[in-house]
Amino acid sequence: MTRGLDRGDTVMTAGGKGSVHQAESRSFVDPATGAAVRQVTSHPSIHHHPFYYLPAYDDAMQWLVFVSHRTGAPQIFAEERASRRLVQLTARDDVNEWSVHPSADGRFVYFTAGCGAWRVATAGGFPEECLADFGDVPMIPPGMVGDAMGTTSLSADGRWWAVPVKFGPDKGNVARLHVIDTASGTVSVACEHDSIGHPQFHPDDPGLLRFGGRYTDRIHVVNRDGTNHRLAYARDVAKKEWVVHEMWMPRSAVGGRNEIVTVVWPHGMIGIDVDSGVVRRVTDFPCWHPCVGRDGRSCVTDTKHPDRGLFTFDPSAGPESPVVPLAESRSSNAGDHWNGDHCPYDDGPVKVFAPQHTHPHPTFSPDGSRVVFTSDSSGVAQLYEVTLR
Repeated sequence: MTRGLDRGDTVMTAGGKGSVHQAESRSFVDPATGAAVRQVTSHPSIHHHPFYYLPAYDDAMQWLVFVSHRTGAPQIFAEERASRRLVQLTARDDVNEWSVHPSADGRFVYFTAGCGAWRVATAGGFPEECLADFGDVPMIPPGMVGDAMGTTSLSADGRWWAVPVKFGPDKGNVARLHVIDTASGTVSVACEHDSIGHPQFHPDDPGLLRFGGRYTDRIHVVNRDGTNHRLAYARDVAKKEWVVHEMWMPRSAVGGRNEIVTVVWPHGMIGIDVDSGVVRRVTDFPCWHPCVGRDGRSCVTDTKHPDRGLFTFDPSAGPESPVVPLAESRSSNAGDHWNGDHCPYDDGPVKVFAPQHTHPHPTFSPDGSRVVFTSDSSGVAQLYEVTLR
């Protein structure tokens, strides 16, 4: 059960952990589509929500969780949506800002920091608890994209938390996908691979995970207990296919199958049945970061080269599904390596400059009524929420 702030919470107004900031939001109408948009943050510092396929809200939509740099370092904040006040949940110098994952019940926000995996409570003074310590291994590896972001995944039932950790040459130069039992604290290793990024539990099955490897072997699937680890899709090397930005489809939208939808940049999206290997065409629209809603009948995506704004379509209906403009993002969308018709890494080393807070990364609210995205159109990255018409 979730609730608002009360006398049991330690709150401060001068800054620091537990500080409460007055509402910063303002509302306006998108000039291109007429959609209702709310700018959630306005402090002149970097803000962003969790990665595009991860939730930004708890299921009751009491909290909208985001990261703010207003203290000089990335900290976890939450907007109490009833009052629109902003609550600072952490005050650390080692938060991995792309690891953040709120729990569905609204009780915790999970994150990695330092050399460990942590959660902070959203009530009772906002205590933090370390669920796993990985020793002398930094939880923020160098880099800006893929496995360097350190994204994590909490199962829909809140019981299991997948945390990838990259170990150095002294420990085999290998990545391990750890699974933490949030109830007992037990930590196991689901698999090892040379690169593990962007893990995600299946929304209907806490026993099934996917993760991204290198661009050469991008989409992997493994059971939570470590069995049946396999490559779900072999890219077309001759075409220099760039397979990227994948996520699970809900089974209800694809006839009970276990399907992953993914971008083949910039040629649209495909769906991969991970059990049979059957591939279907999802859309020919050049999606960038597509997020599938919980019903599996709606998808929202941002765009790049050119930035056309945010769009929605039905990912279960096939390429004939109409693609409808939702709102402008007008973000800077840093990352020149995206400007091409095939995987740039096939042509040799690529120096990537792609600060992730410049990417919209649109994602649905649990009830499907809203989309939250990030934009630096004002000159600094702020959080926005657009109402679906």
